[in-house]
Amino acid sequence: MSTRPSYRKPAGPVFKTIKGNAMDDKFHDECGIVGVYGHPEAAKLAYLSLYAQQHRGQESAGIVSSNGKKICHHKGMGQVADVFSENTLKRLRGWVAIGHTRYSTAGDTVLLNAQPLTASFNRGLVSIAHNGNLTNARQLRKTLEDGGSIFQTTSDTEVILHLIARSKKKDFPDALAESLLQLEGAYSLVVLHQDHLYAVRDPRGFRPLVMGILPRIPGQASLPELTADSAFVFASETCAFDLIGAQTICEVQPGEIVQVNSEGYRVTRFAPENQHSFCIFEHVYFARPDSMIFGRSVHSSRDNLGRRLAREAPADADIVVPVPDSGVAAAVGYSAESGLPFHFALIRNHYVGRTFIEPEQSIRDFGVKLKLNPVRSILEGKRVVLVDDSIVRGTTSRKIVRIVREGGASEVHVRISCPPTISPCFYGIDTPTQKELIASSHNVEEIRQYLEADSLVYLSLEGLLASVGDDKGEFCTACYTGNYPTKLVQLQAEANQRR
Repeated sequence: MSTRPSYRKPAGPVFKTIKGNAMDDKFHDECGIVGVYGHPEAAKLAYLSLYAQQHRGQESAGIVSSNGKKICHHKGMGQVADVFSENTLKRLRGWVAIGHTRYSTAGDTVLLNAQPLTASFNRGLVSIAHNGNLTNARQLRKTLEDGGSIFQTTSDTEVILHLIARSKKKDFPDALAESLLQLEGAYSLVVLHQDHLYAVRDPRGFRPLVMGILPRIPGQASLPELTADSAFVFASETCAFDLIGAQTICEVQPGEIVQVNSEGYRVTRFAPENQHSFCIFEHVYFARPDSMIFGRSVHSSRDNLGRRLAREAPADADIVVPVPDSGVAAAVGYSAESGLPFHFALIRNHYVGRTFIEPEQSIRDFGVKLKLNPVRSILEGKRVVLVDDSIVRGTTSRKIVRIVREGGASEVHVRISCPPTISPCFYGIDTPTQKELIASSHNVEEIRQYLEADSLVYLSLEGLLASVGDDKGEFCTACYTGNYPTKLVQLQAEANQRR
């Protein structure tokens, strides 16, 4: 008779690996992109620009540079500071560069999918970096594979390279434009081909893309206008320009291609400008508050969100407390409008990694406690307005409410600076499925009970649109309404609802 060996539980702490992090019940933007043309330190400027846009993606980063004849590239998994070193940047020679920092929404989280993607075909080497999500990528990929195309990655971005390769157009700009007309969904792109740089934005303008200039000669005074000594830069957010000393010229408009070469830049339109569908979540959460997005200050929008929330949902309370860092700007606005004092009563630990040691004895809400700790001297006996930008699954929000109560608060009134999120995004935001979104299947009172809060109020859709100055219907609000701006996604969403 065989006996099963017995194993004794090891003494000491238990090691656990957490996927994501303890505060990861949030939406994530897909990517940040950058392009630099005509500067002797193009790769270094691209690196700094990516560093400023690290919040847009933390899974991988990459830079491709060129001197017009030879392409150099480096990419890796992790954050920008981990992927690049002084030595790697020295090897990225040339006066043209594009860069990318990624949080995947389409394709696996592997080095093969890290961007920029580079391909070689009869038009020469082409590199591309993409922010957004192609909603017809699966159909295009099947058609291309049926025609003999062999894909190297699972990223939707590779579809664009194959379309360019298949184009019968003689000139590269024409081949690029023809390929873009076959795409549906969200795409802001920077493309490097030989000694040319291209910046592209889809006809609806889902994702931001801005253009700027800076002195080509290091140490030269700031440029008041375009000159022969101007270098051109592109980025997802203007905060990247602030870091490298560039001046914003304009946004790349929806449906435009901006081509930059040694003669300057030229703007062409590859598609008619469609009804705009600017991602409203850029102003709610994604973009840095010091950026200008869609021609508007992000900080101003978030301050307005908080002020409007205070008017729509006042609370009989003592203090306003933000959930750091996502709720800070709206909480400042709420405090200013309501007259209630603002306090940082939740302190965030920014240095928690993906792996940590957890004691054998279970600690309630351990993961969130690693990130947040209450200031008991502030919370003790107080009626608290707890402000955050959104509720996704509700799991983390529930734990934060508990922490505030355990910190001594007598009441916790949750205020959310956007409407309930009821639908997933298909345009470049990593969102859970509809079933995982708590507001898709529960009303506000049910969510309040789940959070164990004394009250819960979301900002109205009208209040949200007013706060970002949308009086022309230019923003995409599909995550709050379920009404998608593109036909293919809307049909898919309706089909899923019928199941």
